[in-house]
Amino acid sequence: MAGHLYDEGHTVAGWTGVAIATAGTTVMGVGVCAVSPALLVGGGAVVVLSALVTWALHLAGWGKPPGVRPRAEWGMRVRDTSARDGHPECVGCLIAGRRPARVAGRTVLAGGSALSEAGASVVGDGTGMEVRGAAVGD
Repeated sequence: MAGHLYDEGHTVAGWTGVAIATAGTTVMGVGVCAVSPALLVGGGAVVVLSALVTWALHLAGWGKPPGVRPRAEWGMRVRDTSARDGHPECVGCLIAGRRPARVAGRTVLAGGSALSEAGASVVGDGTGMEVRGAAVGD
């Protein structure tokens, strides 16, 4: 998929979480077939562990903030430097107590860049790949 046009969020945190959750659901499936409550509970515990591992990796900078990233940051090996300060509109960062600094109606990210909240528009083609802050054309 070298020619895809969208940042689909392929990150270390995402892939690790999916791999662990897949293992957990596999154990749960075996538990259903074997009628084993121990395997069902154990598989469920692994699925919960996958969510915690994904969250920890996101907070460590191996995930991605909500929304679209610049094309230069699409690679899996690119670490998110703004994770330490928290991402705007990110539930995981809010739960962890990381709230980005706000200055006069703008959210300031690590490195000093600011996202405007006033007048933001959303453009999309119905595929779920909407772009925040994009100019709406006729």
